[in-house]
Amino acid sequence: MIWGVLQFPGSCDERDALHACEVVGGEARLIWHEDRDLSGVDGVVVPGGFSYGDYLRAGAIARFSPAMEAVAELAAAGGPVLGICNGFQVLCEAGLLPGALLRNQELRFVCKQADLVDDQGATLSIPLKHGEGRYYAPEAMLDELEANGQVAYRYADGHNANGSVRDIAGVRNERGNVVGLMPHPEHAVDPLTGSTDGRKVFEALERFA
Repeated sequence: MIWGVLQFPGSCDERDALHACEVVGGEARLIWHEDRDLSGVDGVVVPGGFSYGDYLRAGAIARFSPAMEAVAELAAAGGPVLGICNGFQVLCEAGLLPGALLRNQELRFVCKQADLVDDQGATLSIPLKHGEGRYYAPEAMLDELEANGQVAYRYADGHNANGSVRDIAGVRNERGNVVGLMPHPEHAVDPLTGSTDGRKVFEALERFA
């Protein structure tokens, strides 16, 4: 599988995402935010960081980039898209995923290891680092997400560090090919970092593809 990893002014985790894609057996290349050419790419990672300095709102400017127009077309065609942290925020701002990411409940940046539970009940140990990671959606939308199986990841008991509703750490679109989460799986692919559970996030989308 060939992954394209977007690079925005202000993003800082694209190199880690490239490495993670290669660790799980794929190929990966950087895609500059002004580039609409995704030819030869099977899937896309929208990485973490602070795209455009998080001015206005996190992800609010990046959603208008030419590369994101191409990502929207790829997603509409069924191609896998993974948004991580700021990338999750960008996907929500672009309307590719439901809900929104708000300032953390304590209004502080958090950086810690967190336990997540995926939709199969498996526990993953993955680090998180964000200031606007509190997932929010209206109750009716939350009920719909639950009913459709669109909650991809939840924080395990005691690990919801940002106040996300219903402990939601990540969601997917109805089709299942677009996934976003706030924790950073690309930082959990090497035993030296203490966990390789992040590989499972990339592998799940590869299986979908």
